[in-house]
Amino acid sequence: MLENERYGEAMDLLRFLLQCQGQDERHYDEWQALLEWLEAAFPEHNRSGTDGEYTRDTEEDEPSEDEMKRRNVQAKLAEDRFYADKLLQTAMQEPFSEHNILALEQLSFFEGAAIDESLVQWLQSRSLHPLLQFRVLQTLRKRGMQGSIELIRGQERARVDVETVPLSPDEFPPQVGLITERVAGQTEVQEPTLFYFAQELWTQFIMAIYGTEDYYSIIDENDETIDIWAASLHQIVSESLTGSRNEEEIRHMYGVTDTMRFCFEQAYRTMKQFVTAGTNV
Repeated sequence: MLENERYGEAMDLLRFLLQCQGQDERHYDEWQALLEWLEAAFPEHNRSGTDGEYTRDTEEDEPSEDEMKRRNVQAKLAEDRFYADKLLQTAMQEPFSEHNILALEQLSFFEGAAIDESLVQWLQSRSLHPLLQFRVLQTLRKRGMQGSIELIRGQERARVDVETVPLSPDEFPPQVGLITERVAGQTEVQEPTLFYFAQELWTQFIMAIYGTEDYYSIIDENDETIDIWAASLHQIVSESLTGSRNEEEIRHMYGVTDTMRFCFEQAYRTMKQFVTAGTNV
């Protein structure tokens, strides 16, 4: 977050961690010291006031963040007419890193069908990480592209309607949020750290499987399906944090019976493959 100048998010995360219980005391000291430094060094990004309420970072008459980005991109284009081409090269270069994502974000503010065509061709001709694919789809939607795209998502061919690609977690169907709500019911009080990481992992995972059969099975809102994916998510995060595998206990928490076990194991394997392949795109 600090490398990418996401100071406000970093402060929010540190405040969350300071509320968690059961950690080594030196961790709290380090988190508190880092939070105080961030608040002093970047007060304009401090989204929490003394009363705990979010404060206003900008005045009402100031341009929005997107408008500022658009102006910045247009200024760079005025200085260098090949700037859009350079951004495309940066977005597509390997190895993939945060620079690819930043380039895609800037490409959102350019006009011209040629950029859409280049991004679509890249999606359809290269084997990209599912999260990077999703970032490209988001860029195409921000650019106003209409229609659908066929591409390989994981091991299957999917058709994605560009104009309905979610730009934020809130834009996913409400069924997607039911998974983390189920996990919250089991962990939010006694294991808040596990719940936090479960939210983070689920956000990335649902983007990675967007448009696939697994995704559509989740938004069908079948109660058993919700229980299966919630249990799988809990299992994966619990293993990552503690190294223990209490599958039977976790399945019992979510009412995953023996007749549902095969589907549970399939969901678990799908999520495990995603984690093993790496989520940081």
